[in-house]
Amino acid sequence: MIMSFFDQFLSPSLYWNPLIALAILIPWLTFPTPTNRWLNNRLITLQAWFINRFIYQLMQPINLGGHKWAMLLTALMLFLITINLLGLLPYTFTPTTQSLNMAFALPLWLTTVLIGMLTNLTIALGHLLPEGTPTPLIPILIIIETISLFIRPLALGVRLTANLTAGHLLMQLIATAAFVLLTIMPTVALLTSTILFLLTILEVAVAMIQAYVFVLLLNLYLQENV
Repeated sequence: MIMSFFDQFLSPSLYWNPLIALAILIPWLTFPTPTNRWLNNRLITLQAWFINRFIYQLMQPINLGGHKWAMLLTALMLFLITINLLGLLPYTFTPTTQSLNMAFALPLWLTTVLIGMLTNLTIALGHLLPEGTPTPLIPILIIIETISLFIRPLALGVRLTANLTAGHLLMQLIATAAFVLLTIMPTVALLTSTILFLLTILEVAVAMIQAYVFVLLLNLYLQENV
């Protein structure tokens, strides 16, 4: 019974062919295609407003050298939000509960570090040692800051995976309890179903917030090195 709760996180397959690539590509089909018309429908207008506000908030604290990342970070944000929300639907698979997060976090984090090393090596290495550190503590702080630097991509990937996995498991546990109690104690089952409905709304918010936090942290790493 316990193992069945984790079956939802297994990569789906059809005739022994993994379908994770299909689960990654299909969300792009849900985005409306912009047109050259003067007036667009409400969905495209809302999408354009959301993207413009997101880019403005994301790029405001960064100098002009980091503005070239706007398109990449915006596409990543929309991609993660769409995948996370589609994963809340019944009989669907959420790729962001797998190692897909590390495939995004590690290369992007490494790119920000390399940019800092190539553009200004002194400032990039200066982040490993806070200003005014006592001389005896310098070796210890350098080791601690180096470890914290290399933990960043792991924290990025694990944060998104852990939050989505915990939410999916909690929803399945409450749904199973409501189904079992339906014939035994209908009143309790109704209360459990209400809790499940409220939890589903919370998970929708978590799916969007975690995607935003993932991109925001990447933006902060970029801001340190640009």
